[in-house]
Amino acid sequence: MSIVALRYLLSFSLYIFAYISFSSSGIWTFTLVFYVYFFVPLLELISKPNYSNTSINNEKNKINKKIYDYIIFLVFPFQYYFLFYFLHTFSIDLTTTEKIGRIISMGALCAHTINVAHELGHRFNKFDQLLSKLLLLSTLNTHFFIEHNRGHHKKVATLEDPATARKNENVYIFIIRSMVFGYISAWNLEITRLKNNGTANYFFNFRNQMTRFTLLQLTLLSVIYLIFGINVLIAFLIVSFLGIAQLELINYIEHYGLLRKKLHNGKYEKITKMHSWNANYMFSRLMLFELTRHSNHHIKASRKYQILNHLEKSPELPTGYIGCMLLSFIPPLWFYIMNPLVEKYQK
Repeated sequence: MSIVALRYLLSFSLYIFAYISFSSSGIWTFTLVFYVYFFVPLLELISKPNYSNTSINNEKNKINKKIYDYIIFLVFPFQYYFLFYFLHTFSIDLTTTEKIGRIISMGALCAHTINVAHELGHRFNKFDQLLSKLLLLSTLNTHFFIEHNRGHHKKVATLEDPATARKNENVYIFIIRSMVFGYISAWNLEITRLKNNGTANYFFNFRNQMTRFTLLQLTLLSVIYLIFGINVLIAFLIVSFLGIAQLELINYIEHYGLLRKKLHNGKYEKITKMHSWNANYMFSRLMLFELTRHSNHHIKASRKYQILNHLEKSPELPTGYIGCMLLSFIPPLWFYIMNPLVEKYQK
């Protein structure tokens, strides 16, 4: 067993604080919120980036160690257990403070789940892809599997990509724009695929993944309503929105203002390390399964998280991912700090 791999168990600290949030009352329901949105960014604000990379000789060794897969697979039972725990314990008897604390906490878990689904969805193994889809189902974000893999990774750092934030674009506008047009893009991608395959009825067709995903999500919503009632269903819908919104926040900071040049032939220049923002703070690197080494991910999306490397001179955020997410909530301050960096890296 690799001791190095066990470092990624740090991400499961989220569930310890989630348990406290869901089993406590009063202000203690915000325990996970405090951990994620105060402790982590503060820690990274006072720490230094860690640029350590996996050597070429060690890459094959890391790829073949199943412990890395087992760790990330563990998120699946944890997500569904805590989702059920949230639904089962959410009650109209809770105070407004307790409801808000639990909803935001579950939303944070859903955002974490989407990130893990993102990692698994890029793999070619059918089992990994199935886990990815089931994790996305628990967040009502199944269309992400289609749009992210076949849309975002093809159009990233262009104005055609809903998930790429333009320079000076307000984060609140971006979140809605990316949500709406990302969903539309997923439908368009599936319809185009079926048209190209000669399928006549491409909309209400079970071969259309979006049709299947929609039916699965409606089934999940129906089950929640029948078992837990309308109030819990509404809470779950809010949780899902918050989880997806936090995903969009990550999208916002990952590509803000970085655009590829359009060539004379009408095509865009090749995706390079200069088209994604990165953060090398060890704490969030481990918690987010190296998502923060985003340039390497976009150069080769199938690279497993344990071998993602820092690429020298690639764009770097001024602090960790969560700290930058919080910073983006104040657009004038975000623009003031980030726009000079955009200009620096776009030269």
